[in-house]
Amino acid sequence: MKHLTTLILSALLLSLITPDRAKAQTGQLLGGNVLNGALTGTALGAATMSLRNSGDMAPLRIGLGSGILGGAGLALYDIATLPTGQQFFISGIFNDGNNSSVIILIDTFYGAAGGAILGTAVMLIGNKPLVGGLQYGSGVGAWVGFGFGLLDSFVFAERNRDFISSGLLEKDSIIEFSIPKFDVGLIKPELFSYYDLSGKTQSIRFEPTLNLISLTKTF
Repeated sequence: MKHLTTLILSALLLSLITPDRAKAQTGQLLGGNVLNGALTGTALGAATMSLRNSGDMAPLRIGLGSGILGGAGLALYDIATLPTGQQFFISGIFNDGNNSSVIILIDTFYGAAGGAILGTAVMLIGNKPLVGGLQYGSGVGAWVGFGFGLLDSFVFAERNRDFISSGLLEKDSIIEFSIPKFDVGLIKPELFSYYDLSGKTQSIRFEPTLNLISLTKTF
């Protein structure tokens, strides 16, 4: 509980010292991540109860608390890694979202649904009661989906910084803009090559150059 209080107070303090637009973004990231974390933790608690085949509510309580803690931590991570002035966006393998935890949450539910379907199929083949397949299949699937969601969110997914880097790599110049019939580029790195005939052997030399201004006319 002390760690949870520290995380939330840190996020609130950060929101108080940032501009209004950043405050709104911070609040959205904090609220969204905490809510998604709580839902994910509750789902995993229910999955644990299914696997144990027990009516003990302790896994739900632990899952909810752990989910809130994890969501608060993810909120701080998202806030810390968000480029200044940008709206947070993340694109996972199966879904997109406006915070990291939503990728984990949806993958967890995808896993639970997939596990339930596979468990039902196994029960049908074995001519056994379907309830067991739904119960254990969804429980295992939820944990598998959660594990995949962590990889999806932190390893495979593209975030704001990835999109910004990709956009820079696709440009000829770092800064580009257009005026009627002209395209103007500022700060364009290039690699200049030339033949060196000064020695006994011919060689090709490469030298990096930096064009401050480039101008292209369109017709």
